[in-house]
Amino acid sequence: MKFAVLLEDNPAAGADIRRQHMQAHLAFLEENRDRIEAAGPLPVLGHGSGGLWIVEAPDKEVAEALVHADPFWPTGLRKSVQVLVWKQVFANGSRLI
Repeated sequence: MKFAVLLEDNPAAGADIRRQHMQAHLAFLEENRDRIEAAGPLPVLGHGSGGLWIVEAPDKEVAEALVHADPFWPTGLRKSVQVLVWKQVFANGSRLI
């Protein structure tokens, strides 16, 4: 199954937290490339407000476990997470259904 993972940042967390843990976060994404198909920030006015991951996993619990294993999670940078089932119907200019 595919999931859209919406990550909301904690506005009270300092910008230095992201910088301090960015290399570990990126390494984590690379180590989990078999599950995390795409990832990136959702900036608002130049500030980080959260991120979006597209995840392939057998169930929601596996997708959530990935979020909690991310080095960003224990730092307090993330305020909340939503894991939503996503059915892709269009890609690379073509219908998939």
